[in-house]
This record gives sequence, C-alpha cells and structure tokens, in this order.
Amino acid sequence: MTRARPVRPVADEHFEWSSDHGVAAQVRRVVEEAAREDGRAPLNEAALLHLRHHGLVGSTLLVSGEPVEGFAWIHGSSSEPEVDLVVTPAARRCGIGAALASAAAARVPGRLSAWSHGNHPAAAALADRLGFDRVRDLWVMRRPLDVPLPPVWHIDGIDVRAYLPGKDEEAFLALNAEAFAHHPEQGQMTRADLDQRMAEPWFDPAGFFVAVATGEGGEGDLLGFHWTKVHDEQPPYGEVYVVGVSPRAQGSGLGSLLTLTGLHHLADLGLPEVILYVEADNAPAVSVYTRLGFAHADEDTDVMYERR
Repeated sequence: MTRARPVRPVADEHFEWSSDHGVAAQVRRVVEEAAREDGRAPLNEAALLHLRHHGLVGSTLLVSGEPVEGFAWIHGSSSEPEVDLVVTPAARRCGIGAALASAAAARVPGRLSAWSHGNHPAAAALADRLGFDRVRDLWVMRRPLDVPLPPVWHIDGIDVRAYLPGKDEEAFLALNAEAFAHHPEQGQMTRADLDQRMAEPWFDPAGFFVAVATGEGGEGDLLGFHWTKVHDEQPPYGEVYVVGVSPRAQGSGLGSLLTLTGLHHLADLGLPEVILYVEADNAPAVSVYTRLGFAHADEDTDVMYERR
C-alpha cells in the first residue's frame, strides 16, 4: 500500500537536537522507535555526535509526515556525501522510505552512499531500484564473556597502561592516523572528535589501554591501543570500540595482547557480552577475533550502498 506524504526540507535554525518539541524531538522519536523494533540503532555514533553538537550545519534533512514518520539526512563532505534513511516501524511498507530516498538522491548529483544498519532485504531492494550497488560490509561480531579468556602475556620492550587524559591526546591522535591511514572514517579523527568522545558519559580512561615502548630508540612512544566501551542498556554489554597498532609494531602479537587486555577488563566488570565491528573483507582481523571466541551472524551486518 502506498501512502502519499509530501517530503519537505527542514531549516537549520528550526532544528535543535536536544529540544523537547518540534522536528528534532520527532526525529529522535523515529530513531528510538526504529532502534527498538530492529534491535540496532539506525544512526551510527558519528552521525549522532554530529547532530548533537552541530545540528544540521553542512547537511540537509528531509522529513515526511506530520508528525514526522520518516527522514532522510544528507551529510558528509561534498566529495563523499552520505544519506541516512529512517522510517518509524508503524509507517513502513507504505512508500515513505522510497519517496524519501528518491528525494535525497535527486538532491545530490554524482556519487552518493547510504548505510543499512542491519542486512535488511527491504534496504537491498530499494538500493537496487535506485541504482545503488552493495560496496562494503561491516560485520558485528559477538562473544559471551562467561566463556573463559586466554591469559594476558607480556611483550619485551612494551608496557600496557591506562590512557592518561591531558597527556596522551596528541600522541594517540598521531598513532591513530598512522594505524588507520587507509581507513575511510577512523583515520580521520581530529582533536575535536576525540574531545567529543571523551566528554561522552560512557568514556572511562580505565578502559582505554595504550601500549608504550620501553626499549631504546623509541622509549615512551605509543605503539598501539585498545579503547573499550560499555553500553549502559538493559542488559549492558561491552564493545571493543577500536584497536589500533602502529605499522612499526605489526607482527609482534601486540594487537592480540591489547585485545585480550580490554576483554579481561570488560569481563571483570561483570558484563554478559562484548561486541566489535570489523570490515568483512579484513581476513586477518576476522581470524584473530574468531580465535578469541567471537562469532558473526548474517543479520549482524551493516551494509554500505553506493550509487552507480
């Protein structure tokens, strides 16, 4: 059944993410209802941080329905624009998603990408109809924490300690850029990005581990890190937020050591489960995580589509 609904843009000055009324409050409601229905947040962390701290600056929000039943948010850089599309569960299969997607695609000439947070057949069908190809799969892998973990070991010339706010920021950013030089999102982290995440309620430096060189010719250098995250939901769960290793230390087993250090920390908190995100085609990383007891289900896949 198709239900005609006009698609309209929202002016920047009429959108304040934390507002208890107006379009922003309605968009938050759509996001929350979709997350409850699908078991997955329809917007990733970077998108939510942008909306919270910058509103609609540098982006375009299209909404459908009054009150809002769905929205398409066009954001990202001019060379790499993205669109996030969310429809409240009660208004799905009525043509609203297709209308929003078509309107968003018409506003952006050339390249345009879109994420489906979950391997949804409806998203695949809509992408095909609009001329988008599946170009990237991001896996969610899960591990129960009541299964015993291998012990943590020591690597000569390297110490692992907790991150020190006010001291490690610049060294961490340099290491992150080095470790993720070819990653489309993680490698671009700025000081402002880091500060925003450190200001989040979930940030805990005790769960942010850094590996420091102790040998001559590099003493004090950061060689790797494992930043963990605790999701305060019901039930709560942990996340391998990001693990990075300098090319100078790759092949030493440091990535596995840091991963285990963080997993032991999360297990000691009494959490039932830990998740992580990994590129589906990153065979070495998938192999490491599989050996550590992580598993992947097909529905736990975020899919990026790109317009042909």
